[in-house]
Amino acid sequence: MRIVVNKYLIGRHFVGLALWPFIVVKDSFLKEDEAFINHERIHIRQQAELLVLPFYVLYFIEYVIRLCQYQNSQRAYRNISFEREAYYNEDDLYYLKTRKPWSFIKYW
Repeated sequence: MRIVVNKYLIGRHFVGLALWPFIVVKDSFLKEDEAFINHERIHIRQQAELLVLPFYVLYFIEYVIRLCQYQNSQRAYRNISFEREAYYNEDDLYYLKTRKPWSFIKYW
């Protein structure tokens, strides 16, 4: 997996994102942030196990559901199961070594 620095591919409210097989960051200093990179690596794993395109479809559908549920875009984003798994485990740098496939389902 390759980390790419490009501030134009990322919306103004975000500092990075996982676009399989790349992690795109807005600023180069983020490449050194282990928890942030681990968070994005968790997304890369999620994308790979869902064969990439279905990940994005499910992500968008769940975002819409959460937006209807919470009526707040930030709360909707933070409660997407993919994000909940990544945020909960981003500080555990060994998480991906023990993570079981489809673990994001536990965070629904």
